[in-house]
Amino acid sequence: MNKEKLLIATTNQGKANEIKSFLARIPIQVFCLLDVEFNESFPETGKIFMDNARSKSLFYSKTWDGLTLAEDSGLMIDSLSGSPGILSARFSDPNATDERNIQKVLLLIKGIPQEKRTAKFICCMVLSKKGKIITEITEHVDGYITNKKKGTFGFGYDPIFYYPPLKKTFAELSSDKKNSVSHRGRALKKLQEFFENWGQSPIS
Repeated sequence: MNKEKLLIATTNQGKANEIKSFLARIPIQVFCLLDVEFNESFPETGKIFMDNARSKSLFYSKTWDGLTLAEDSGLMIDSLSGSPGILSARFSDPNATDERNIQKVLLLIKGIPQEKRTAKFICCMVLSKKGKIITEITEHVDGYITNKKKGTFGFGYDPIFYYPPLKKTFAELSSDKKNSVSHRGRALKKLQEFFENWGQSPIS
């Protein structure tokens, strides 16, 4: 019996690697947009994370012969009224890098006391097939924004996101440790359980 194919609708290698690692035990073939060719790319125009995840999943699922998993996630900082939010990946400019995004955040909240630097990472995932949504997942994790970067692991805003229970930034955690507590890790655990409950050939 052929394995079900799953497309992760992202070109972010960091996200793709985290998701592939989490689903390694599931008997499915996993691809991301870097592994396949599409004539069109999805324009993210939603106003909330779930809008983008849902629309992106349906967009790619209509031409992909298998399951499609789309994810939208980002950082929300209370003192910035929820920014960067859905603009997390391109917060500094349209061609943003992780470093420029981090420096913009640190500049905007410079001088704000630690107790008011509360923030949270949010992750929304949508699994679909042939234009039909199968399941939706939302998870988050609470923390604080540090005054400077700490750690060399991870990607995105990980070096400035401090997780109180472990007293470290996400960038100071190994990938396994981060995945056990992060917003994406929590969402992936639910996705993993979903696949396990459906069995080896979950969706027709």
